[in-house]
Amino acid sequence: MKPLVKDALIAKLTTLADDEVILAHRNSEWVGHGPILEEDIALANITQDELGHAILWYGLRKELDGSDPDRLAFFRDAYEYRCCELVELPKGDWAFTMLRQYLFDLYESLWLEAAQQSTYPPLAGAAQKIIREERFHLQHTRAWVERLGLGTEESNRRLQQALDFQWGYAQQLFVPIPGEELLVAEGIVPDLVPLKARWLEQASRHLQNAGLKLPINPGYQPTSREQHTEHLWSLLAEMQSTARWDPEAKVW
Repeated sequence: MKPLVKDALIAKLTTLADDEVILAHRNSEWVGHGPILEEDIALANITQDELGHAILWYGLRKELDGSDPDRLAFFRDAYEYRCCELVELPKGDWAFTMLRQYLFDLYESLWLEAAQQSTYPPLAGAAQKIIREERFHLQHTRAWVERLGLGTEESNRRLQQALDFQWGYAQQLFVPIPGEELLVAEGIVPDLVPLKARWLEQASRHLQNAGLKLPINPGYQPTSREQHTEHLWSLLAEMQSTARWDPEAKVW
């Protein structure tokens, strides 16, 4: 593999893993606080899946540069993370969490579907392994969008409010990282342009069928994976606290 392509792939795997681990941490904040017991358990299971996906992507990076997944997750500062800003945002209410998970799940399902054809066998294999779980996640969150959007006046209002706030942030999922064009040219990762068109078509149709209005003005749209919200710093302070308190601790 050419050095520039390898560097770009390492960066891409990092963004994939960072998205998953930060979203998983946000969702973990609901454990024990879900609206009903069944959904508390369901979201906990989705959170575990997202962590598993993060471990898989960090593991593929390790094969390329020998990096330690635990150190990547627990000993990098916020400015070194490459997650999208959408996953950093506070969990908000249930409508906010379910909408964010739906927008992310739809993006990830489409990306994984295309990534199964990657010319880099480890990445293609990882996509094939993950996609079944991700399709379940999407089915679950699609149902919640319908349930809340077509439920009561209050549930529709909260979901619409979440959509108005998140829509611009969600567009960052389709901002390529530096060097990503090299990976696309080599057939290693999917082209984000046609993926975004499919995402917009499917998301728009489902959201409107759920009684929501797409924002006319999408508002703030992040343009780089190198910028973050202020929320990431406090999230990492909590997530990394135990590891940083005792860096040499081992699980026996």
